[in-house]
Amino acid sequence: MATSSTGASSASSTLLRSSSSEEDFQKIPVDERKRKRMLSNRESARRSRMRKQKHLDDLTEQVSQLTKDKNQILSSMNVTTQLYLNLEAENSILRAQMAELSSRLQSLNEIVDFINTSNGVFENDHFDHQINDFDAFNMNPWGSFAVNNQPIMASADMIMY
Repeated sequence: MATSSTGASSASSTLLRSSSSEEDFQKIPVDERKRKRMLSNRESARRSRMRKQKHLDDLTEQVSQLTKDKNQILSSMNVTTQLYLNLEAENSILRAQMAELSSRLQSLNEIVDFINTSNGVFENDHFDHQINDFDAFNMNPWGSFAVNNQPIMASADMIMY
């Protein structure tokens, strides 16, 4: 019995040792798995931080490019607006000139019509003598119009820029 008790105790001791060594073996792989998992998590976190940083850098670059494009568009818009305002001012001047020239043309046409319709009205020799003297010195600006009997026509080619 002693042997069996000693044998039992040595068997249980062997079992304890083997179970403790199994625990040691099981602990090592658990610790190893835990360490590997921690390393994997760290690497994943590092990659995630790198992706976030790259995304932030890309967004910063995009903001910079869009700001540059916006400034370029604003500059172009300012130049175009200035050109538009200059053309509007020039157009306004040309309209005023056209209105004045049209008014002058209308007045000249009225004078030509008056001269053409009143050729036989001035029978007075004294007045005819004055007109002839006036024409002789080439000071009558309407002398050439009375001969043509044509109204004066204006065209866009007459307006000088």
